[in-house]
Amino acid sequence: MEKALTALVQYPLIETKKVMNEPAKKNNLTWFNGYLTREDRERLHGHKGAVIWFTGLSASGKSTIARHLEKMLYDRGCSTYVFDGDNVRHGLCRDLGFSPEDREENIRRIGEMVNLYVDAGIIAIAAFISPYRRDRKRIRDLVGRDRFMEIHVDCPVEVCADRDQKGIYKKARAGIVKNFTGISAPYETPKDPALVIRSHREDPVESARQVLDLLETQEIIRVL
Repeated sequence: MEKALTALVQYPLIETKKVMNEPAKKNNLTWFNGYLTREDRERLHGHKGAVIWFTGLSASGKSTIARHLEKMLYDRGCSTYVFDGDNVRHGLCRDLGFSPEDREENIRRIGEMVNLYVDAGIIAIAAFISPYRRDRKRIRDLVGRDRFMEIHVDCPVEVCADRDQKGIYKKARAGIVKNFTGISAPYETPKDPALVIRSHREDPVESARQVLDLLETQEIIRVL
């Protein structure tokens, strides 16, 4: 017992400046600091925590490139996790639809989630249509510009529709599926992405390698 108490004395609480939001103030919530910093956790992983945010139309190739990148980073000993649009809607966001308001809430939740992963020193790989610039900007502001890399997977809607194995584009054009990005709902292309991948021209493995090079350039991971 005395050893445990001594350990606590040796490691003082980290002072974190946390801006309290209005709901937190209203509910008398207080941010509890720990004994480790993000830098401590990053040293453990051997790389920085960051968000790789793939945005683009449905069937543009976001998830495929994200999974190739995950494997490449894993082979280099990096700690990663992929957040995929469809997968997240099976659990965390299963109560949300595809209205503009629900889309905004969907991305807000993911933003808060990936921010926790960055704080843990993990490379979070997100693959979401995320059609609105303001939502993507909100995550970048939350995580920090130096830890957020927006990757635009640019692919013509006609090519995406041809690739679509689920038949959603056909249903959207027939009016069966509502609020479908690229057909009956808008997609706002990134104004200043870290990287543009034209997935109708580029191989997904080579595309993933481009992102890997970007992570080295930004000093998120070490150069081999």
